[in-house]
Amino acid sequence: MVLTKVLLLTYSLLSIGNVYGEVLFLAETGFIVKNTIIVKSNREDTWKIFSQEVDQWWPSDHTWWGQAGTLTIDTFAGGCFCEKNKGKSAEHMRIIFVDPNVLLRMSGGLGPLQGMGMFGSLDWAFTENVQGTEVTMTYKVNGINPSGFSKLAPMVDKVQALQLSGLANFIERNAR
Repeated sequence: MVLTKVLLLTYSLLSIGNVYGEVLFLAETGFIVKNTIIVKSNREDTWKIFSQEVDQWWPSDHTWWGQAGTLTIDTFAGGCFCEKNKGKSAEHMRIIFVDPNVLLRMSGGLGPLQGMGMFGSLDWAFTENVQGTEVTMTYKVNGINPSGFSKLAPMVDKVQALQLSGLANFIERNAR
């Protein structure tokens, strides 16, 4: 039996807005990354923007065809985080659990991870506090990568920080 080497890499404040990100776990078969923001918006409005206006805050350069106006998130189990563009379509992730305003869980591989055969569970957790709403993305990724995950996990962490920063910036610009 091969022992799995576990590394804990923690980033303090990332240079992308006020997103706190970290690689929580790194092993031969996958990794866990977590990113958190706090927005000055109540949990219900934050959820609504997250789920109904994803196309406004998700960076368009992190879509398959580089265009806004193509993304949707269904808020029911069996639904899709999907992209459609002129007859082309992509399922970014499948929705597997929904507790409105609290937690939405997706499964699958985002972006290039999908083509690499990586599979994961991505939790979007919403917690209201005195500052507004804390939104936490936790992505647990599994698979086989011949070159390991020590370089890939921090890259995924930074991309997720960018995506979460998009949500935070959109909410700040459009405070309700």
